[in-house]
Amino acid sequence: MNDTPLLNLITDFVDDFRQPAILWQVLAIASCLALSWVLVRQLRVFLNQRAESAASTSAPVSAEALRRTHSFIRILTPVLAALLLGVTQHVLSRFQTVHLLSIAIPLCTSMALVRFGFYVLRRIFARHGEISPTMLLLEKVFTIVVWLGMALYITGLWPDLHAFLEGIVVPLGRNKVSVAAILQAAISVAVLMVLAMWAATALDDRLMKMQGLHSSLRVVMSRMGRAVLILVSVLVSLSLVGIDLTVLSVFGGAFGVALGFGLQKIAANFVSGFIILLDRSLTIGDVITVGQFNGKVTQINTRYTVLLGGDGVESIVPNEMLISGGVQNMSLSNSMVWLATTVSVGYDTDIDTIFPLLEAAAASVPRVSQTKPPSATLVRFGADGLDLQIGFWIADPENGTGGVKSNVNRAIWRTLQEHKVSVPFPQRELRIIGMPAVALAEAAAPAAGPDDQQA
Repeated sequence: MNDTPLLNLITDFVDDFRQPAILWQVLAIASCLALSWVLVRQLRVFLNQRAESAASTSAPVSAEALRRTHSFIRILTPVLAALLLGVTQHVLSRFQTVHLLSIAIPLCTSMALVRFGFYVLRRIFARHGEISPTMLLLEKVFTIVVWLGMALYITGLWPDLHAFLEGIVVPLGRNKVSVAAILQAAISVAVLMVLAMWAATALDDRLMKMQGLHSSLRVVMSRMGRAVLILVSVLVSLSLVGIDLTVLSVFGGAFGVALGFGLQKIAANFVSGFIILLDRSLTIGDVITVGQFNGKVTQINTRYTVLLGGDGVESIVPNEMLISGGVQNMSLSNSMVWLATTVSVGYDTDIDTIFPLLEAAAASVPRVSQTKPPSATLVRFGADGLDLQIGFWIADPENGTGGVKSNVNRAIWRTLQEHKVSVPFPQRELRIIGMPAVALAEAAAPAAGPDDQQA
């Protein structure tokens, strides 16, 4: 009976433990791990000192950048350990057996691969530090796959497993494809897609920091870069597994038919998103009103735009609605917005005296513009008093309008109270015309005393 790779591995370990060579290997592994840990620790201290010195100057380092740097440094420890172990194995292999080092190197490499995968996945799907349960599950699955592959490689069972999967053939139309080829294609596509999304995320971060470019242009470049990177990764992965790219023409025709029948809205929203970003009619931070939705633009995606209302509710507006319908943009070319409030005063009020007082009261609110001072006007002669309107301008509509209106109303009320100006309220008189004669007689008759009632 032939010896299996696992049995050979166990035999080699038993032979190493019977010789002094095992002590040199253990000492080499401990030394490489300690040296890699010390080097990475010194690098971390150096980066922290640079961050502190940069924070004390005019170029502060953000906490997010520091977090990403420390996350990436964690990958260097197993990487340096694997490199040092590789050099040590090359030197010791000239004098003795190195079976223990042959296992330690794949273990460190697998650890580096796991940490690198965590770093890439979190940079893509958890950019702001919020790790979802789905993200944790994905990391666990990735860890299991990596360590399972490492175990198959160390035990020497990988060639047997590959040959077994090559023998399982799945018919696909007129062709037959092995399970090994299918798994290889899936892994290639997944790895290249993740790397492309990682590169797109890095490109997005870099573009968003370029203050010299318009915000809409930065978003367009980011979206286009992401789409190009993902497309290239899919084409390259398909080429690597031997799939003829001419078959995509069939898929393109099917996609065109589907687009003509049922995906018009999706395509229209997708194109509308790029039009909005290119013509700069909307930018992130604008306060707009479209239909029944009102709020601040927080995201402009390829299919929809997100509006954050003053009440904290986020509205998802399709991009086509922003192109085909009318949109009120409070900060397109001028962020100044005019607001007004009304108040009624009695007919005995001196209008010429109260107008400057009301304007001064509105101007005392911090958010009210001083370059365009408030103005008071007589709107109408109301049924109960004189209806006055106090108009004012604000330069920050993105902070909401309810608070500044309330502050202006409170300042007006205090002014009216200080100057004893009456604010009328509705008063009505009720007259009954055509009262019945019986009711009139009862009302005119004198009230009867107690003696008359007894008589």
